[in-house]
Amino acid sequence: MTDVKELLASLDERMEMSVMHLEEKLAQIRAGRANVHILDSVRIDYYGQMSPLNVAASLTTPDARTIAIKPFDKSMFKVIEKAIINSDVGIMPENNGEIIRVNIPALTEERRKQLTRQCNGEAEEAKIAIRNIRREGVDKIKKAVKDGLSEDLGKDGEADLQKLHDKHIKAVDDLLAKKNKEIMTV
Repeated sequence: MTDVKELLASLDERMEMSVMHLEEKLAQIRAGRANVHILDSVRIDYYGQMSPLNVAASLTTPDARTIAIKPFDKSMFKVIEKAIINSDVGIMPENNGEIIRVNIPALTEERRKQLTRQCNGEAEEAKIAIRNIRREGVDKIKKAVKDGLSEDLGKDGEADLQKLHDKHIKAVDDLLAKKNKEIMTV
């Protein structure tokens, strides 16, 4: 027989993972302000291994419009520059021999709206994942009721599951509102 508390704990953890995944996705969307997470998707050939940029260099944001990349090894300058140019970040790096600078241009109104739509899409995917987890949980609780779990426990479990769902959907909405505000702030 299924233990409802264990089931709810595992479903809560999976819903939380969906929210955390959304948080990571939103961090990679540039909002006009320099953020080292913009370069998280950039992979470089680091001694024969495709690795994230932060393995071969330190990334800092000296001001609101610049990301400074200081490679640990001088031979990595060309590799890092090429990786940034070929990535989907859409920003040209500048190399002065010591540091690679990535200047973040101000966003146009059209680009802000496009980024907002992209964020909305990511949030909707997270909500769908959370709803699917809830539906799966409801199905497991109903199966447990058929297998001998009392109906009262089943109903209580479904109510608790709905509360978990609502909590995580609110977390998604809060993350989305925060990111959209950040994007639309000029």
